[in-house]
Amino acid sequence: MMEWQLPTLADVLEARRRISAHLRPTPLYGYPSINELLGAEVVVKHENHQPVGAFKVRGGVNLISQLSPEERQRGVIAASTGNHGQSIAYAARLFGVRATICVPEDANPVKAASIRGLGAGLVFRGRDFDEAREHAEELAREHGYRYVHSGNEPLLIAGVGTETLEILEEQPETDVIVVPIGGGSGAAGACIVAKTINPSIRVVGAQSDAAPAAFRSWRERRLVEDRTKTFAEGLATRTPFELPQRILWRWLDDFVLVSDDEIRAAQALMIEATRNLIEAAGAAPLAAALRLGDQLASKRVALIASGGNVTRAQLLEVLGEERK
Repeated sequence: MMEWQLPTLADVLEARRRISAHLRPTPLYGYPSINELLGAEVVVKHENHQPVGAFKVRGGVNLISQLSPEERQRGVIAASTGNHGQSIAYAARLFGVRATICVPEDANPVKAASIRGLGAGLVFRGRDFDEAREHAEELAREHGYRYVHSGNEPLLIAGVGTETLEILEEQPETDVIVVPIGGGSGAAGACIVAKTINPSIRVVGAQSDAAPAAFRSWRERRLVEDRTKTFAEGLATRTPFELPQRILWRWLDDFVLVSDDEIRAAQALMIEATRNLIEAAGAAPLAAALRLGDQLASKRVALIASGGNVTRAQLLEVLGEERK
């Protein structure tokens, strides 16, 4: 394993200074129907309001802003199921850097179209994120691009940690933060901020039981690969990421696996309750909160809606399930 310099709250504060000229704070709203459902005082952090519809853009802007002149000249490459790719494409356009994004062959078409629209080169390769990642690493070696990993990047984690900073500035008495986990950068950022500001805040991760690599790695305190069969592409990571895992091993309080059916039901509930588009990964925290049940009773809970990049077909499927 590599020796990582773990990001700190100071790094998150510095990230906010860098990104504030480019990204506005996202809304933090409460909804009576979700409060009633959970028996708690709940707020939703709407990262679906970001310009690319997902939280990862915070990390992309922070990282790309810090590239050396030589790295900017070489250009960047990343692999993604969609949201990390949009993040890097958006930030690369902002700072005039050439970007290439590798995505799985069945990538979410909304996210793929956004990546292309932001001016990045788009390469479809492999049956899942990890095969796309392996191809991106090959191209980086071949062409000399600066490879931007979607988790093992301290600047990315510091950048996405700003979402939790905003939550706690607006709601400092928060008891529990529930965050979805695919690679784990968002949860790692949440842990760094919450545990530094107030160690009594519980940070809870949520992942599909059809893609449990990050959960198993957290539980076993070692990197464990596993299957990835979930429909929620934002949670579909077969190989765990070392840097986020090191942070989660240290600070994550609980990790809840939920079924894809629970995620679909939570997604329909969130869309109806919040009147927002919420993608499957962004609904996983509500699914986990429902699974936790009485453990959250009367608590002040923040659910991170990590993104809202839903295709028309996904939306019809989820809402069609609700009608049955």
